[in-house]
Amino acid sequence: MTVTYTWWKEAAIYQIWPASYKDSNGDGVGDLPGIISKLDYVKSLGVDIIWLSPMYDSPQDDMGYDISDYEKVYPKYGTLEDMDKLISEVHSRGMKLILDLVINHTSDKHKWFEESRSSKTNPKRDWYIWKPPRIDEQGNRHPPNNWGSYFSGSAWKYDELTDEYYLHLFAESQPDLNWENEETRNAIYASALTFWFEKGIDGFRIDTAGMYSKVQSFPDAPIVFPDSEWQPCKKYHQSGPRIHEFHKEMFAKVTSKYDAMTVGEVGHSTREDALKYVSAKEKEMNMMFLFDVVETGSKPEDRFRYDGFTLKDFKQAVINMSSFTEGTDAWSTVFTENHDQPRSITRFGNDSPKHRFKSGKMLATLQAALTGTLFIYQGQEIGMTNVPRSWPIEEYLDINSINYYNQFKAAHPDDKEALEKLLDTINLLARDNARTPVQWDDSDNAGFSTGKPWMRVNDNYKEINVASQVNDKTSLFHYWKKALEVRKEYKNLLIYGKLNVLDFDNEKTFTFTKTQNKDIAYIVLNFTEEDVKFEKLVKGDYSLVLSNVDNADSDILSPYEARVYIVDETS
Repeated sequence: MTVTYTWWKEAAIYQIWPASYKDSNGDGVGDLPGIISKLDYVKSLGVDIIWLSPMYDSPQDDMGYDISDYEKVYPKYGTLEDMDKLISEVHSRGMKLILDLVINHTSDKHKWFEESRSSKTNPKRDWYIWKPPRIDEQGNRHPPNNWGSYFSGSAWKYDELTDEYYLHLFAESQPDLNWENEETRNAIYASALTFWFEKGIDGFRIDTAGMYSKVQSFPDAPIVFPDSEWQPCKKYHQSGPRIHEFHKEMFAKVTSKYDAMTVGEVGHSTREDALKYVSAKEKEMNMMFLFDVVETGSKPEDRFRYDGFTLKDFKQAVINMSSFTEGTDAWSTVFTENHDQPRSITRFGNDSPKHRFKSGKMLATLQAALTGTLFIYQGQEIGMTNVPRSWPIEEYLDINSINYYNQFKAAHPDDKEALEKLLDTINLLARDNARTPVQWDDSDNAGFSTGKPWMRVNDNYKEINVASQVNDKTSLFHYWKKALEVRKEYKNLLIYGKLNVLDFDNEKTFTFTKTQNKDIAYIVLNFTEEDVKFEKLVKGDYSLVLSNVDNADSDILSPYEARVYIVDETS
């Protein structure tokens, strides 16, 4: 395999969700000055790039993914001057900064949409997707088709002023932009991309990067869920007819003019489809998130229809992600958490007090050993967990969780058992789990704010916090730091090497090699609470370079034990 080395391939990226990171002024909401105050901490972890989730001006219906002005900052987060300072302070520490690029939709409070909805003759009417009602034989009005929103209900919202519906694949307050209109695209490129590149940022994570091109006939979607009036419509908006034309245009007109990194949230794609976005020769994006691992056990059409998974399922998901680069000129990503996912220790490890940190180290070992650009989500480095199951639904603030629960309850008002089961699933998978405030210390509000936090702090903040770990060489924080060092020391294998799973059918251990030419790394992970036998399935001289136990020369793997060896086959 020919390896092309670049800064963004070898980088470890740390995602910051501004509302929950650090509050500097006591209003209960994280902000840019708070982030700036913690940059030395982020740098000490050993990361290279910060990915800042949306900090743009917004009504915050969807935590900033409903943008009302691309060129302003949400006032509770700070000012444009604060952003200038953040960019400067990040760069002065030798790190880079990428922002979230949210351009499938805006807020309904964006001046573009306010003009668009004002009349059918407004010059910006065609900047969004408007359709007349569908009238049945009884004269009743219905949405243009049966497409379902990702946040429950119809994907169409009726607007009385002009007697038409607008498309919103997400919340009603997030109308989809009409990418068919070249004037709209150019306005997006100028306001959402060039404005920030000229301020000095280093790239973008591109939100919903496969959705801009819709099938223009807007047909009804096939019936997948007979119990629902509204159906998954992915086939008509995911990787649509002009999506690659749009991305190539964005690259040619904007991103190619900068030494920029771009990573796309494309969603579920076949290998063939994914390569069209991120093959280097296509000149669209550098890489994309592959969701196989984080969505193991869930149905792609509906995250809360959850079946659970086996370790074999998990291994297959890792294989799908890691093999993406083999025989291609594309690149991959490595992540087990982000702002849309639950906490990885709860999901894939063991969040009990006895095992949480050790299983967290095991999962850190896995990430550090996989091919692709590595992403860490705030709090992951200290082992933050999902919220307690005892929390009532009222503590959940994410629009996705709330809408889903309310819709289900309305359909099954007397089925308490089904509601409890749904709450189990919401507790496991809800986006809220990633959005509780970062736990800095064991003082009130976990040191996040001197005021009441916008969202309840996880109850376990006295046991899991930054202050208890930064000076403890045995902590999960320090293990992440060591894992990132080892990853870079052996980057030829761990970052760029080929994955080969050796024990696919084993439901207790996950053993694999990473190879590059004749070099071999050997990784073994125990995913259980029990002791299991350690086996050397590759011949050679074993040199231990990373482990989460003090005595790793035993032929027994203790619960959640992890080891990384470099193997010399010539011995």
